[in-house]
Amino acid sequence: MDFSQTDAVGIAHAVRAGEVSAKAVVTQCLEQINAHNQTLNCFTTVTAETALLEAQRIDQLVAQGENPGALAGVPFAVKNLYDIAGLTTFAGSKINAENPPATEDATAVAKLKQAGAVLVGALNMDEYAYGFVTENSHYGVTPNPHDSSRIAGGSSGGSAAAVAAGLVPLTLGSDTNGSIRVPASLCGVLGFKPTYGRLSRSGTVLFSSSLDHIGPFARSVKDIATAFDVLQGADERDPICTNRPPELCLPQLNQGIEGLRIAVADGYFAEGAEPEALEAVAQVADALNVTASITIPEAKRARAAAYIITAAEGANLHLANLRSRPKDFDPATRDRFLAGTLIPATWYIQSQKFRQWYRDRVREIFQKVDVIMAPTTPCVAPGIGQKTMVIAGKELLVRPHLGLFTQPLSFIGLPVISVPIQHPGSLPLGVQIIAAPYNEALILRIAAALETKLLIS
Repeated sequence: MDFSQTDAVGIAHAVRAGEVSAKAVVTQCLEQINAHNQTLNCFTTVTAETALLEAQRIDQLVAQGENPGALAGVPFAVKNLYDIAGLTTFAGSKINAENPPATEDATAVAKLKQAGAVLVGALNMDEYAYGFVTENSHYGVTPNPHDSSRIAGGSSGGSAAAVAAGLVPLTLGSDTNGSIRVPASLCGVLGFKPTYGRLSRSGTVLFSSSLDHIGPFARSVKDIATAFDVLQGADERDPICTNRPPELCLPQLNQGIEGLRIAVADGYFAEGAEPEALEAVAQVADALNVTASITIPEAKRARAAAYIITAAEGANLHLANLRSRPKDFDPATRDRFLAGTLIPATWYIQSQKFRQWYRDRVREIFQKVDVIMAPTTPCVAPGIGQKTMVIAGKELLVRPHLGLFTQPLSFIGLPVISVPIQHPGSLPLGVQIIAAPYNEALILRIAAALETKLLIS
């Protein structure tokens, strides 16, 4: 059995049924990582010894007739801003590498382990999650598994690339302005950003507290739904992770989409993209028989406000080190943080006021439609080291503009999944499926329908 081509749900079923041992699955996974990570550079740390011990524990539970969990024996890895007990949490930085090891796992890591998943390591990222490229001056570039001359996207580039390359079936990333969805689009995998506050961020290194989300990457919608169901639940250690009761999404995947009001975002989301990105949206709309369109007002202004809030909050977190250790930052990260320190307080306050206005306008839209579709990225993956790109006839900087279509959505904490669309012989692109807060089940149902219609996984 080739576990690199098997989804997480399939692996867990085989392990629980005794058809394969967790140790065999994890051993093969570690062999894949050892064989390919030197060129893919997805992993910054591989936890081989503890992973094999955990796999043996899972096998003992199965032998005793016990259920080891929904993700029994499934190898997973996490962006290296998640705490892993016994390891130092780098967050993509040289500075954090000097910190002592974490004393306990991040809540999300602990929840996946409790469900039987086996942690195999930590994954490369942009420093402090500030970037869309995963070209890290400390830990190297993570190339795109579909074309090694191109970027994987970021900041969760290692998380997306590890799934796309078949090194692991499930990973965790974080998303502030699009850091799950952008690399998911460029690498051709599913990337899921739940509603802001739905999943605990406890034990993660924050970038911009009022915007940060966590979420999973996978190759099948069932895997995304299973991981999300496991990860749900209030956490008193994360003040924004509320007491809202968990809603299990996996049992709802096959409910279909009949009667749902779905529209394609026009205006801002239909401009500023290369033809292949718009064609991907058209392909999804055609598969779902969607003909309606809708305008999200002031999306361009929302993106600008998101930039101000992100830069100001991020810079404030690192102000002491910016003053005392500027040369120890990745230069690209340092310069953006320094710019953030210069943002006037009035700009930040006005951006937060606009944020509330924008949230109310989008809430009104979701009284008219249930789901909105839009491009994830404006283009396929740019080349490694590429500084500018031409989009719709305009020359734009690569790093800030890959989030053109993701930032206006995370700005108000909407749940979004990026669904991969790939034509033979071409690089992948993603389409965002967007709903009102706490409607994760709805967008996962649509993603499941697309998985059947378009064979997206």
